[in-house]
Amino acid sequence: MKKLVLLFVCCSVAVISFAQKETFDAITYTAPKGWKKEVTENITSYTTIKNNNWCRINIVKSTISKGSIELDFENEWQEMVVVNYKPADMPQASEVQETNGWKIKAGGSKFIFNNSDAMVFLTTATGYNRCASIIATTNSQDYIKNIEALLASVELIKPQINNTQTPIADANKNSILGTWCIVASDQSSYRVNNGVMSTIHRQYTFKANGTYNCNIKTFDPVMSSIFLGRESGVYKISGSNVTITPQKSVLEEWSKKNNADQWGKLLKTQKIALEKVTYNFTKIHIPEINEWQLILKAGNQTRRDGPFNNNERNAWIYILASPARPVIKLPGE
Repeated sequence: MKKLVLLFVCCSVAVISFAQKETFDAITYTAPKGWKKEVTENITSYTTIKNNNWCRINIVKSTISKGSIELDFENEWQEMVVVNYKPADMPQASEVQETNGWKIKAGGSKFIFNNSDAMVFLTTATGYNRCASIIATTNSQDYIKNIEALLASVELIKPQINNTQTPIADANKNSILGTWCIVASDQSSYRVNNGVMSTIHRQYTFKANGTYNCNIKTFDPVMSSIFLGRESGVYKISGSNVTITPQKSVLEEWSKKNNADQWGKLLKTQKIALEKVTYNFTKIHIPEINEWQLILKAGNQTRRDGPFNNNERNAWIYILASPARPVIKLPGE
């Protein structure tokens, strides 16, 4: 399989063949030997420091594609590079490459870290409605060969298609029955650099009797509590619009059991203002990965759904729950 190649700003790339050793989400690669490894839900990172010279490589869990490699690369650059490293210039980018159903684009720029020059490189791959990225940062040319070696070893995994699986969602485009999930994370500079990113799980369950539940779980490694939003109410579909009318909404604060992502004791409950919203919705099936998506659009961001995760369409993309997309495990379950 063709290997990933990163276009560096200041050097050429050597493409070398390596044995497969590690896999994280959609990416298989050879890890740098002797580097410190940290694994979170969304990032596997490798870090090394020697004589004030350092390098960090983040392999980022794939997300839903924005629709093209150009949009994905721009979004990843803005969300994960500009926000965290504030590079001085626009990225010097490579031509788009294609391999095994994936399109690949890479680029890099300089930034300032601790009043010294540093470099950041982004490699983004788009395929099968997914977007995966690798981000490398360093303050020394000495580590370029290590970044090259890891990238040269990368193979992108083609999702396995299970033709015998029957989607549990109603194929009727006007039916939104089922449980739909979305996961977001805080990718601030501090959290990315220290591997302590929080996660927010949101999910709707639409029932045949016209009622719905919405649960929102927020877990943060640096906080002592877990927060759970519980909302219930009714919904009504009219053409391609669905109006959600909440009847009860509360925010619960729970202690952490064993200081882990486990429900402890209920500490506090407070009422949340009810938010009636009409969404334009589209339900689509992605046959390549046998995935159902529920795309909700609204004129403005909502408290219930959080920031748009598809900014080009002012939309949120929810995925139908499945063994690969588990639902929130509620207290007592």
